[in-house]
Amino acid sequence: MSQDGEVIDLETSLGYLLKEASSALRAAMEEVLRPLGMTVTHYSCLELLAQRPGLSNSELARGTFVTRQSMNVLLQALERDGSVTRAAEAPVGKALPTRLTPLGERKRQQASAAVRSVELRMLGGMTGDEQSGARRILRSMIHALRDADGS
Repeated sequence: MSQDGEVIDLETSLGYLLKEASSALRAAMEEVLRPLGMTVTHYSCLELLAQRPGLSNSELARGTFVTRQSMNVLLQALERDGSVTRAAEAPVGKALPTRLTPLGERKRQQASAAVRSVELRMLGGMTGDEQSGARRILRSMIHALRDADGS
């Protein structure tokens, strides 16, 4: 119970339902990625690099919702296993652009298919119009929260 006497009803709280959906989605994604030797963050990093080659450590960390330190550890592991390459020197400033290798792209394709199967399962009971509406509503919520805190 909050100090002002208001109680959040977990059955009707959109925030709680979003968190529950997020948790269920992450668990389902981890389940299909585990046999591929990946985590959600690992996959997200590969997917971001496929769609936006040359991102820096900081940009990847923001895009995968982890700290720069965590992303640096992941990038070092991905570099060791041959999934990504990073320039030895930054072309501008300090940021080292990262790119997928052919091996990284193959791994990403496998993982992307597995993750897509989870998304299809999640959306299976929704019509195309309902899916479009859900995307619109979620974007509106994101914008409202980011606008409110100046992000």
